Amino acid sequence: MKYIEKLRNSGLRPTKQRLQICEILFETKKTFHFTINDLAIKIKDQTKNKISLATIYNTVHAFEKKGYLKQIPINSTQTYFDTNTTEHHHFYDLKEEKLIDLENCDVGPINIKKKIDGKKIKSVEVLVKLGD
Repeated sequence: MKYIEKLRNSGLRPTKQRLQICEILFETKKTFHFTINDLAIKIKDQTKNKISLATIYNTVHAFEKKGYLKQIPINSTQTYFDTNTTEHHHFYDLKEEKLIDLENCDVGPINIKKKIDGKKIKSVEVLVKLGD
């Protein structure tokens, strides 16, 4: 199976449940955003299997550490993950609690003037929060 190596590279045993998580995350034509709870619902709906939240959480975080997923913290209690790992910007609809891709060409040049000693800027990604 094609996800066995991805799981092993992430330090995870390729169990049937983790392989199902891989299929849902990586077998889609379009990239998507999700929370751990969103993914649990999607797994249940698409596979008719219940995979423990702990297994989903551990798998998602292992994939994020390896760079297979991108973590997008919205606030101190809410984190989304993105299957699109390229550098790009987002809108976040506060009412709908929905993350929407914002293309790089839709954001003008950003000029960061402050420097932190001993640190280099790795990336700049804009999160634009939308309200009513």
